[in-house]
Order: sequence, then structure tokens, then C-alpha cells
Amino acid sequence: MNTSLSLLTKNVRGVLAASAAFSVMATAPVYAQEAEESAKAEDYEQIAVVGSRAAPRSVADSAVPIDIISDEEFKQQGATDMVSMMQTVVPSFNVNDQPINDASTLVRPANLRGMASDHTLVLVNGKRRHRSAVITFLGGGLSDGAQGPDISVIPAAALKQVEVLRDGAAAQYGSDAIAGVINFVLNDASEGGTFEARYGSYYEGDGDMIQLSGNVGLPLSDKGFINLSAEYRTADDTSRSVQRDDAAALIAAGNTFVEDPAQIWGSPEIKHDIKLFANAGVELSDTSEAYIFGNFAEREVEGGFYYRNPHNRGGVNDGGTNEDGEQLLLVGDLTGDMSGNCPTDIVVGDNVLENPTYINQVQNNPDCFAFNEMLPGGFTPRFGGTVTDMSLVFGTKGELDNDITYDVSLNLGQNEVDFAISNTINPSLGPDTPTSFSPGRYTQSEQTLDIDFTKPFDVGLYEPLFVATGFQYRNESYESVAGDTASYEIGPLATQGFGIGSNGFPGLAANSQGRVSRNNIALYIDAEAYITENFMLAGALRYEDFSDFGDTTKGKIAFRWQALENIAFRGAFSTGFKAPTLGQSNVRNVTTAFGTGGELIDRATLPPTDPVSQLKGGEQLTPEESESITFGVVADFENGLFITADYYNIELTDRISTASGIALTEDDIAALLAQGINDASSFQEISFFTNDFDTTTEGLDVVANYSMEMMGGETKFSLAYNWTSTEVDRASENISDFRIRMLEDNLPAVRYSATANHTNGDWRFLARLNYYGSIFEDHLDSALPIEKVGSEFTVDLEVAYNFTEEFTVTVGAKNAFDEYPDENTQYAGIAGSLYPTTSPIGINGGFYYLRGVYTF
Repeated sequence: MNTSLSLLTKNVRGVLAASAAFSVMATAPVYAQEAEESAKAEDYEQIAVVGSRAAPRSVADSAVPIDIISDEEFKQQGATDMVSMMQTVVPSFNVNDQPINDASTLVRPANLRGMASDHTLVLVNGKRRHRSAVITFLGGGLSDGAQGPDISVIPAAALKQVEVLRDGAAAQYGSDAIAGVINFVLNDASEGGTFEARYGSYYEGDGDMIQLSGNVGLPLSDKGFINLSAEYRTADDTSRSVQRDDAAALIAAGNTFVEDPAQIWGSPEIKHDIKLFANAGVELSDTSEAYIFGNFAEREVEGGFYYRNPHNRGGVNDGGTNEDGEQLLLVGDLTGDMSGNCPTDIVVGDNVLENPTYINQVQNNPDCFAFNEMLPGGFTPRFGGTVTDMSLVFGTKGELDNDITYDVSLNLGQNEVDFAISNTINPSLGPDTPTSFSPGRYTQSEQTLDIDFTKPFDVGLYEPLFVATGFQYRNESYESVAGDTASYEIGPLATQGFGIGSNGFPGLAANSQGRVSRNNIALYIDAEAYITENFMLAGALRYEDFSDFGDTTKGKIAFRWQALENIAFRGAFSTGFKAPTLGQSNVRNVTTAFGTGGELIDRATLPPTDPVSQLKGGEQLTPEESESITFGVVADFENGLFITADYYNIELTDRISTASGIALTEDDIAALLAQGINDASSFQEISFFTNDFDTTTEGLDVVANYSMEMMGGETKFSLAYNWTSTEVDRASENISDFRIRMLEDNLPAVRYSATANHTNGDWRFLARLNYYGSIFEDHLDSALPIEKVGSEFTVDLEVAYNFTEEFTVTVGAKNAFDEYPDENTQYAGIAGSLYPTTSPIGINGGFYYLRGVYTF
């Protein structure tokens, strides 16, 4: 058998029970996985299977940059959810808190290399991961409208390592791989295991977190394995709020029913978070094996929402203004025939509860009604829901007699979000309204068939030419299920100016629910070989045809040149695309947001082909298109210092995002009502998905690793540096200036971390310095002033002691010196938020934790 092919089979089996279908152009340098100097060669031989369909090469032999993050990297930090863990160890991976941000509260959008969260392809054991059903309607600007996979359902206990490709790879994998690829490699041990218990809390005394996790490996006959992982987590909510100016004014005027603070900005409560993963494989013969892996996860989250002022909340308390510009109270007539003679001229003043007309003619009049009777201090909804995720992948792979390897697999995945909102009302139902609602459910389902082959050809080059080819068929669907009737019902007070549906997040109406689906087929071919001893060349071509918008062909070429003994150059050029998701093309959603004038309004996100959207310029979505260039250098010195530096440039055209809020005029609403759109009177602004802007993103990643003996022990040093810059090259009138500023400046231009990890006998000490550059925030997406958030340093500290070979206790602190971002100066009193909520260091301050790990 060909020597290189034997190496391929051996390493693929040993490193990952996955697929020979991995194709991202090359194996790569290790980031954040430094080794003892005596074991340097062994570490640098570790394989990133996601790197190539060809024979695995040492990690220094890379045509494109890949970070390999071991399971130990995830254990040595204070973060507990996968998204935050990734931010700690990958320099160009950014995520921030989402305190009051609609569906983003359930699934936080993350950004790789300055792109949106759905510009990164996620794999598990080399197989495409299904999308989340959650669309981040308010994604902090950059990820507004993104619909990416939910990686937070993956427990750290299930992982062997994580491979992060920082290069465009749509020519290998298809849609979404514009920013790069993240491959989660599952643990494949057939014996032993771990059990971990962890407790943590913020310095402020809130956000208490408890997490229990475990992993066990078992033999599956004498030729296989089954590896099981589980995690359970709960976390209390936090608050970093100040009292809103309007709420403070109500209290000062004598309204004792207003909460202090009236509105909570902080991390949501995680009522429960359950994650289960299984990974199994068995040899069928000397040259073939079968594999199966899958997961089930369920997470229930509840967070704060915007405060509803009892004097002027639209559709609830706002009765317009009189000729003197004074605010009037909205009063409903409950008689049915409008015989109640209810007042419409009550001036709310400083405290309407003390107004004699309100007391005599409304509060003490059974024929008239105002929501101040039910909710005298106003109200603040609690928004959240339950996310359920499951997947199953099974297949077989092996080697034929003619040196052809094969991999055939079927991949089933589903993600469901069932929204919930409480402490709110359906205003149109008047005093009969419930206060808790189930406003609807969205489900994303995907089924994928992969058939892949590879074969080496001896064509007289320094190494055999590896050719890979394959076929993929994928079917996906997006289903919207109506909420409970009360969440969207048009009640008797709707004709009197009261809003329709559960306030804050109106339910999906029965006539708007439905299921849409599409399928696509893909054919690809890859080729890779060392032309000479020092020069490797690779290429890829992929054709895809989607049933809903047509076909596309994308390509990639990459090289690696060993210029000197210790220095090599590498680079790639690729074209890519991201297809509009079914959710982006078809979803309906209404949420509360700050409008273009700085006031709270109800904004409807509608399909771009909806009559309301078309009235304002909505059109059928088309794919995003990209051109990506990477160029870098790898330096591997004799003294153990390992450095990589890679520049990237991504031009992305026809980017998909939600349009900024578009106000509806009275004439617009009248026209829509005439078309039979009965709830149009509840919309103050609309938004829809659109291909309305182009961007250029460039950046530089620098990674360095070094190990040395120090103070009687071994110390491992690592540096990870990232610079990213994005410019909006074109934008239509649907993308506001505030959105453009967020796209360009809401992520730190410079971010780096320097880590020292010292081991001495049974002791281990870790210190990590993190730097985040300044950003600009317009979190409210409105005409309010933009906040500049200054740069920040944070420090993570950790001390671990091995009481026995099996039992280790760790004490640590994330953001150990309790750093906070600059306080809001422009709109703290308007929004009630003490800190800029999209700050890269978060808004909660320092977090301490205690962890015990038992290994068997």
C-alpha cells in the first residue's frame, strides 16, 4: 500500500472518528497548544484532520492557518459556556453579552475574523452542523439577522480538541465558510473518564453558577469504543442597571408602584442547561469502520426587557397629545356599544394616579378602563424561551484495494426554540388579558448525505498527487408554529387604539405559521501535492445547486513554500458564498426596540417578499459573494520558539442583514389594512432582510508559542494577537449611518492575549493578560448619541493542585481585578444601562470560581 495513504488511514483513525471528507486545504500550526521543549517534535506532529483530504502533514506544514485547541485549554479558564471559551483561546473570535437583545438572549452571536456569526461553518467530527432556529434580529449591528449554528450546546467534556481554520473554505464545504471553519473533535477514548464539579459567582454577589459534567469511555466489543458526555448547568441572572430617568421622575411624583430599577440590564437567568453527547465507532474489518455520534441538549433562559412607562407606552397607555402638546391617557370603553362616555382628555401630568378625573371617571367606573388600574407602575416583561437541539450522524469509511478511501454518511440535525414572555399583556384584550404567553415556536431541520472518495496518484512529483472528490445532498426546512391564541388575538379594544398581541413580543398568528423547505446538491474536486520538496500546491473547485435560487461555482488555490530551513511562506486565494437561510427569507417577528427617534416602538421583521416589505423596497434575497486572500509566514526555530503571522483580506458583496427600522406612515397602515393585514395598526416600524451593502474586512493574526524550564518547573508561554478592520464599501438607504458605524467599529480593532502556564510538581499556576481595543456602540440602533468605549486590559488567574493522581482542585478568577467598561455617558438614564452592553469585556466585572476534577 502507498506509504502516504497508510499514514492517512492511521492518523484519521487515531485522531478523529470522523470523515475523510475534511477539506480546508492543509494541516496547520498549533495555536495555544505549547509543548515542553523535550516533546516539541511530537506536539508539532499533531494532526488537524480538518486541514486536508490529503496525507496529514506536521502542524508546521500548513498552507493556511489552523488553531488546534486541546481539551486542556478549555479546562484552564473561568468561562463555562462554549462561546465564551472560544473567545478566550482564539484571537479573532469575538462575542459579547446580550442582556436585552431579543432572541440573542437565547443564542449569543459570535464573530470570527470580523464576520457575522453565520459566516463561519461549524463541523462536529468533520460533519456540517445544523443551524440554530434562532435568528438574531438584534445582533449588535454586525450579526443583525444572522442565523448560525448554536455551538453553546456542545459540552467541553465531550471534546478531544477543537480545530479553527482561519481562511475561507466555501470551495470545500459550501455555504457559510466565508470567515473560516470550526471543527469540534469529539473524545474517542474507549476507557477512563472524568467528573467535574464547578461553582462560580461574580464579585458583585450575583450570577451564581453551578455546573456538573462528566465523560466516560467504554469499549464496544474489542474493536470499538463508545464515549459518553453529559453536562448540567444553572446560573442566576445579574444586574448592572441604573434607574431610568422617566421611572425616577414617576417615583419622585409619588408613584410608589415603580420598581427600582425598573429595567434590568445583565446576563439572563439560565434555569437549566442540559447537554448530552455520544460518540462511537467500531472496526468492521482491517480496512473499514462504522461510526455514529449525536447529541441532545435543552436550555431554558429568561432575561429582562424594556420598561413600559404607564404614562406614554404606545398601544397601552398613550392616548396621544392635546393641542397644547400635553400627553393624554389612553382609556378604553368596555360597554361594547361605546356608551360608557369614557374620557379621552385626561392629561397624565407628573402622576396620573393622582388625577381626579382618572380616579373618578376611570378607576372607579366599571365601564371605563386604563391599564394603570392593573399595572399602576408600568411593567417590564420577562423574555426568554427553551432551546432544544438534537443531532445524529452515522456512516462508514475505509479503504478499498485500489488505494481509494471512501466515507459515506447521513447527518440529521434539528434545533427548536419555543419562545416565552411573562409579566406582560395583550392590550387589546383589556382587563381580561393574561400576563404570560407562549408567542410561538421556530424549528430548523437539516438532513445531509455525504459521499466522499480520495486517491493518490504517482505522477512523478515529489509526493503523490492526492485527489478527492465527492457528492453532497442536503435538505433543510424552517417551520414557524403559532403562539397561544391570546398572544396574537385581536381583542375588543383594538379598534380603540390598544395594541394587538403579547406586548414586547407579539405571538405568531395562526395564519402566518407554516413550513418552508429547500434542497441543494454539491459536487467537488480537490487536488494537493508537493511539486518539489519545498513547494506544495493545492486547489479545489465546488459546484452547488439550490432549489430556491439557482447554482454557483466556487474555487480555491493555496500554496506553501519552505524558503529557509526554519521559515516558510503560505497563502491562498478563494471565492465563496453564503446562501440566504430559509429563516431569513421567511421569518415573521415583532419585537420592541428603540426607534429612529430614540423612543420605544414595536418593530416588525417580515419576509422581504411580504406586501408590507415590498411597499418599502423589499426584494427576494440572493446569495452573498466573497473573495478572500490570505498570506502568512511560519517560523519554527531550534530553541523552541514557534511563530505564525497571517494577513487576510475578505471582500464581501451583497451582504444579508436586517434593514434599519423603517417608519410606517398612517397612509401606509391604511393601505395595508385595506389589503387584509389586520395587525398592521400595531406596527410602528418594519424591517426585512436585504442584500443591501458590501464590505471589505482585513486583518492580521500573530501566534507565538515558547516553552522553557523555570523556577524548578516548566513554563509554557503563548501570545495570540489579532488586528481586524472592516469598511462598508456600499450601503443603500435601508442601512442607517448608525448601523454602518456599528459594522465598522463595534468590534475591537486590536485584541490580544498573553498566557503563562507554569507547572511545578503537583502545582500549576496560570496567568493570562487580555487586551481589548476601543469600540463604538449604538446598541439602541437609534438617533441617540453613539458611545465610545475605551480600550481595556483584564487579567485571568488560576491555581491548581493535584491532591492525588486522580483528584485536582482549581481556584481561579476571570477578570481578576474586576475591570468594567467605561460607564455610559450619553444614554444611561434613557435606557437604564450603566455600561455599554456590547463591550468586549462584558458588563458584569470579575468572576471567581472553584473547580474539582476527578479522573479515573
